[in-house]
Amino acid sequence: MNTGQELIAVFDAAGEVVGAAPRAEVYARSLWHGSAGVILRSGDGRRVYVHRRADDKLVMPGLWDCVAGGVVDPGETPLDTATRELAEELGVSGVALRLLLATAWESGPGPGLGGPEGLRCHLFGYEAFWDGPVRHQPSEVAEGGWMTIDELAALLADPARPFAPDSRILAEHFLGTV
Repeated sequence: MNTGQELIAVFDAAGEVVGAAPRAEVYARSLWHGSAGVILRSGDGRRVYVHRRADDKLVMPGLWDCVAGGVVDPGETPLDTATRELAEELGVSGVALRLLLATAWESGPGPGLGGPEGLRCHLFGYEAFWDGPVRHQPSEVAEGGWMTIDELAALLADPARPFAPDSRILAEHFLGTV
């Protein structure tokens, strides 16, 4: 289980790195931070890898997600983070990543969403294509599998299957471009 003590990069509202702090403090104080992730598509582009987040994650536990991603560590670029997270969470490496979206977002307060202002994050979203095996990191991913673009859209619309809000931003942008 993640204790929240590892250092992550702290950003300002404009998107510049201004320091580092423990993950738990960043979340508890609603500090701006960066995250980067990858929508993994099949080689033909018709399917997307979708998973459910582990139930003991520090934020957004158990929610559905279509992004292998995480927070930007001190000294990392968003591309470094996306590359690292894709390898850690899904066991995929050696693929080209293409930037889809860079945006700032705020979740607002809510259960599992950090401190009094919720999560405040600069999101960097990429896509990659892959037809090889996918290997989950058990501490990050509870379950997962390939879905068609239409199945992903249906999942996003299903209130009975809550979706990670940052990944929803990237997924909705992605769906608007396919």
